[in-house]
Amino acid sequence: RYARYELLIIDEIGYLPIQRHEADLIFQLLNMRYETHSTIFTTNISLSGWGELFRSPETAAAILDRMVHHVKIYKIKGKSYRMKQT
Repeated sequence: RYARYELLIIDEIGYLPIQRHEADLIFQLLNMRYETHSTIFTTNISLSGWGELFRSPETAAAILDRMVHHVKIYKIKGKSYRMKQT
């Protein structure tokens, strides 16, 4: 079902721990969507830290390979509005 959406947004990846079998499922999903539909990820984890996030440098490399081909990366810098005192 998720492979068919024109746009899939995966928000806050890495907020919760990702088990190895879950990382494999994420790869399978991205592989099905590869070059056919758009996917947006939001995270505060640098791409270099995804090997640890997915508990497998190999799985992370495969996921990133699908993600960064034909990609636009937007890095937002600055203080989070969530950290402002009200």
